[in-house]
Amino acid sequence: MSEPSSSPKRRGRLLRFGASCVVLSAVAGYVVVQYVTGGTDDPGCRVASGDAHGATYEFTPEQAVNAATIAAVGTNRSMPERAVAIALATALQESGLRNLTHGDRDSLGLFQQRPSQGWGTEKQVTDPAYAANIFYEHLAKVRDYTELPLTVAAQRVQRSGYPEAYAKHEPDATVLAAALTGTAAATLTCNGRSAATTTATGPDAVRAALVRDFGRNALQQASAEVGARDSSSTPSADPDAPAAESGGRTVTLPVAEDTTAGGRSVGERGWQLAHWAVANASALRIERVSYAGREWVSGNTDSRWRATGSTSAEAAGAAGAGGGTGSVRIVTAQ
Repeated sequence: MSEPSSSPKRRGRLLRFGASCVVLSAVAGYVVVQYVTGGTDDPGCRVASGDAHGATYEFTPEQAVNAATIAAVGTNRSMPERAVAIALATALQESGLRNLTHGDRDSLGLFQQRPSQGWGTEKQVTDPAYAANIFYEHLAKVRDYTELPLTVAAQRVQRSGYPEAYAKHEPDATVLAAALTGTAAATLTCNGRSAATTTATGPDAVRAALVRDFGRNALQQASAEVGARDSSSTPSADPDAPAAESGGRTVTLPVAEDTTAGGRSVGERGWQLAHWAVANASALRIERVSYAGREWVSGNTDSRWRATGSTSAEAAGAAGAGGGTGSVRIVTAQ
């Protein structure tokens, strides 16, 4: 007579087991989302394709800062846009564009580079600028890498156990690369909410970040044009740093033929710097960025680049990345 009483117990165990599986699946899904997106924060940043296809990619301010660094290092090495896309796709796969302090065995950083395999020290491979630079150093040695499928080029550098995984990030990486190298104008926006970990703000912090990503030599020419400073302006201790003006809150980056890198046009260099500033807006508390007749303002609900009153030369640059001169103006919070 024990059989009737055991069936409800068995059904109860099965129900509890099924419920446990559902919970575990939900937890696993949550962990995957956290790994890919970098946390629970809203994306905060968005990049759109500059062509008629309208592809978009949303990402977090943390990811935006790292992506901008990867692009800046690549262009300063005179690497083509395709190289930047390969690097971004690789970092998206390896770390979700986050500077990880853990990984498989001793893998670390944006590209999960292993100190034991000769990529550098732990400190070096967790420095985004260093990690990007050594990735490009290895990529440059891959014969005809610009003609190879992205996943093949990335794999010849990374030697991953999952070589096909890079391919799925190519669309997002391509859109990001176009914005962060400046070939697509006014396509990257962020909401500009200050990060909780923000510690360095103001023009000096912006200058330090510019030198970190673009290098001192790349910005020497930018210091040649110094705007009028008022009495409250504080000169930078670095003579090679870009000029600060307008009450000490504005960093002005003149863009001309002699400030470009790697054969980039004036407009491309200008939009690269402008998009770089927006990508760093949360980390550096940047309130406003303007270039070529367009302006981005932190806190706008739509975060669009809006047309401003501008000179004819700047207006010409607003039509696309290929034209226009002038300066990128970066205004920091008080």
